[in-house]
Amino acid sequence: ETLASEDWTKPSQFKRWSCNDILVHLHFWNAQADLSLVDPEKFKLEIAAIHSEINSDGMRAMENRRVSERGRPLLERWQQLYRDMGPRWSTLDPRLRVQWAGPDMSVRSSITARQMETWAHGQAVFDLLGKRRDESDRIRNIVVLGVNTFGWSHKVRAVNVPEQMPSIKLTAPSGEVWEYGDGASDNAIEGSAVEFARVVTQTRNIADTNLVVSGEIAVDWMAHAQCFAGPPEMPPAAGSRFCA
Repeated sequence: ETLASEDWTKPSQFKRWSCNDILVHLHFWNAQADLSLVDPEKFKLEIAAIHSEINSDGMRAMENRRVSERGRPLLERWQQLYRDMGPRWSTLDPRLRVQWAGPDMSVRSSITARQMETWAHGQAVFDLLGKRRDESDRIRNIVVLGVNTFGWSHKVRAVNVPEQMPSIKLTAPSGEVWEYGDGASDNAIEGSAVEFARVVTQTRNIADTNLVVSGEIAVDWMAHAQCFAGPPEMPPAAGSRFCA
């Protein structure tokens, strides 16, 4: 809201994306998610064209061609769409299936993925501006997405999924304790729910958190955790993403 015009193009610690780049990305894929709901046939045609453009020029070039606004007009367009989407999506059966760039997914998964993307890419903006974000227990949506993609984090790297998930014990911003996984496992992850969310979204390297991780399976997972779709990605290098 208070960003000076010249700061919209400053590179962040996330792949040198600027605030313009981040909001273009978030707005474009919000629009595609909404299109998959309101006009599935149009979405099917659109996503085929998008894949073709990505294969030809890359994702960033495709997004930048399709979203023309920058700076405050971009901010306002992004806000207008998500404020329009929220009430519409909140009334849906969470089990309703919608199309996506990859496999179909439930409405619940689709909109939670949008929340995750907004929170994760938003971290780069906070880091760029030297700000600390106030977190709430709404982070649980992203924590659960991270837990649920334990298998995906292995499959995307073409390695076998361990039979046993680590024991996970996390402290929410409110102080509530959330537990997941196999409580009898020799592998364990314990600490801040926010830091766990940062690791699974790859906004922080595990070495830059205070999470206590034990056991080969848990250590390997936290080194490669990936709760988002697409090809395998590596987390940022240790020490490379910090709030100023």
